[in-house]
Amino acid sequence: MNYRALVLAIGLTAGITALAATPARPNIMVLVADDWGFTDVGAFGGEIATPNIDALARQGVRFSNFHVAASCAPTRSMLLTGVDNHRNGVGNLTETMPQAHLGKPGYLGSLNTRVVTVATLLQDNGYRTAIAGKWNVGTEPYNLPNRRGFDRSLIQGDTGSDNWEPNQRYLPHTDRVHWFEDGQPAVMPQTYYSSEFFVDKAIGYLRDGAGSGKPFFAYVGFQANHVPLQAPRAFIDKYKGRYKDGWTALRQARRDKAAELGLMPKATPLATMTSTQSWDALSAGDKQYQERRMEVYAAMAEAMDFHVGRLIAHLKQSDEYDNTVFVFLSDNGPEASDYADAQPWLWTQYTQALDKLGDKGAYTIMGPSWASAAASPLSGYKFYAGEGGIRTPLIIAGVPGSTPNQVQASLTHVTDIAPTLLDLAGITPPGNRYKGAPIESMAGRSLLPLLKGETQQAHPADEAIGYELAGNLALFKGDLKLVQNMVPVGDGQWHLYDLRTDPGETQDLQQRLPMQFASMQRDYAAYAQLHGVLPMPEGYNPTRQVLINSVVNYWIPAYRKPVLIGLAVLIAGLGLLQRRRRNRRR
Repeated sequence: MNYRALVLAIGLTAGITALAATPARPNIMVLVADDWGFTDVGAFGGEIATPNIDALARQGVRFSNFHVAASCAPTRSMLLTGVDNHRNGVGNLTETMPQAHLGKPGYLGSLNTRVVTVATLLQDNGYRTAIAGKWNVGTEPYNLPNRRGFDRSLIQGDTGSDNWEPNQRYLPHTDRVHWFEDGQPAVMPQTYYSSEFFVDKAIGYLRDGAGSGKPFFAYVGFQANHVPLQAPRAFIDKYKGRYKDGWTALRQARRDKAAELGLMPKATPLATMTSTQSWDALSAGDKQYQERRMEVYAAMAEAMDFHVGRLIAHLKQSDEYDNTVFVFLSDNGPEASDYADAQPWLWTQYTQALDKLGDKGAYTIMGPSWASAAASPLSGYKFYAGEGGIRTPLIIAGVPGSTPNQVQASLTHVTDIAPTLLDLAGITPPGNRYKGAPIESMAGRSLLPLLKGETQQAHPADEAIGYELAGNLALFKGDLKLVQNMVPVGDGQWHLYDLRTDPGETQDLQQRLPMQFASMQRDYAAYAQLHGVLPMPEGYNPTRQVLINSVVNYWIPAYRKPVLIGLAVLIAGLGLLQRRRRNRRR
């Protein structure tokens, strides 16, 4: 008998058996919606048709107490790195950053060189990686996705753009829309629809790498529902008449449905924001116009969900679906800005006629009153530290060992996503060094034990989680939240709320809990010092700052030369005219 052959056969059999018993590392698909309110998803209490996202919710876990930053770039920077935005370089959105802060540590407006993205860590550990859509964490060569861990990429480097014409700016604060593919300037089609195009690109990248034998990490950053609100007419018309009862009725209906689904306590107190108009006081014409705005908003969300469905269908057809973990979230709460300062420019670029809203060449927003309904039952919206601005829907589906169709109420944070993805892939976070270089350590915690039911609390009750964006402040500790919002949404003073019983932030507890109130203020001060949070300049106004930054960062550099030439020509012309007058007198 050939014992060597026998030993070899036994070894091969054992190896094959061990390999078969080792589950394949999962594919990971991250889907980032833009400016969706807490109850915009059907599975979170909304009336908008989102059947594909709802299906993920039924198969996975819905997080009802998940927090992000109140604007896009800071959230995306933390999502990609697991590091607080002040430590990763994106302490504020560039457009709203005071000139005195720009370039200071933590306020670069783009990722610094001391952070490593989750894409890099996955790529270095055998994943193929791809991204399509909004990027918004820096367009320097070292910050483009091809240098930040992505094998393939088609990205928009800005905060947003038109959804029908990719090279059309939505505000005049940059010279152009910055598109890149695989690290080079991208050649974009003349027209497209953003959600469809991004999904097409993602599917194409997945097909290109299908023969590699590697699991994938894919990230799709949608523009839906960032301004301008735009959607195919077929989706818009489905919502005709749906919002005739107005925003207050919708806010109440969504609150009730969210409570019925177990996402909120029953009879959650519902504050009326001061920025919410009286629906009954509007004229018939105003009501018709406002209804159309919300119809377009709903259609844009449904259109995005439709294209998510196409992506899911591709994964099912390619036999990748059953081994894919999905993460769906919104980068912040709904947008309430009216863009009044930009109206003179918008008039030259877009129509705002009722019968055109949502179409190519048309511009509309939802405004603060509809935003209050989108965030229901929460208070506040994008840019502010109220729950409506920083609590968004999170769904994680497809995790082996997790119980489907669950609601998880534990306090969670966007910095938890990166360590969760690494945990799923069996990768240990690198700590404070990577490849010999010092880096910022991840601040978040893996949610995998929570997803598998091994614990019911992601963060210890005594752990303080700080937050700041553009002078709006918060600190979470257990069920309590300390918060301060600037005018006009807030009063610039500290308030204390119990989010377990009062997620709408209606009952200030600072008088009833003075010790906790004082202690959490000290915790916030410690957070601000440790993370290099800078105080806002006196008189800071975010809307005005956008205008100032547009002039300083774009208009002056872009038009300095032609303006100087024009002035020189004018002065020369005036001098010539003056000389001619003198000659005539002589």
